[in-house]
Amino acid sequence: MNIEQHVAAAERIEHSLRKCRAEDVEMQIEAAMLAGTHWLNAALHRIDVTQPASDAFHTYLLTVNEYRKLCVAKADMVRALSEIEDLRPAFVRGNMPGAQAAADRARELLSVIRLKAREEP
Repeated sequence: MNIEQHVAAAERIEHSLRKCRAEDVEMQIEAAMLAGTHWLNAALHRIDVTQPASDAFHTYLLTVNEYRKLCVAKADMVRALSEIEDLRPAFVRGNMPGAQAAADRARELLSVIRLKAREEP
C-alpha cells in the first residue's frame, strides 16, 4: 500500500473505533493495533525506510535486524505499536482482569502513533 492508502485505512479504522462501546475492549485493542500499523507504514514510507511493496505487519514478526532498523527510524512509533500488540494475547485472545485499562492504554498508544505519523519528516 502507498502512503495515502495507509492513511485512509487508518482513518477508516479509527472512525470505526470511535463507535465502540466501553465494554468492547477486544475491538478497541484490535482496532488500535490495525490503525497503528497503517500509521506506522505511512510514516516509514514517507521517509523512505520502507517501500509500499514491503509493509511492516506485526512487530513481533520482524527479524531482529528489521526491528532495529525501524526503531532507528521511528522508535516511539514502533515501541508503541509493540506495546499494543503485547496487550492482545491477554485481552483480545484471553480474559485477564484489567481489560478496560488495557483498551484505554491501546487507544492512548494509538494517539502517540498517529501524532508521530502526522509530523513532518
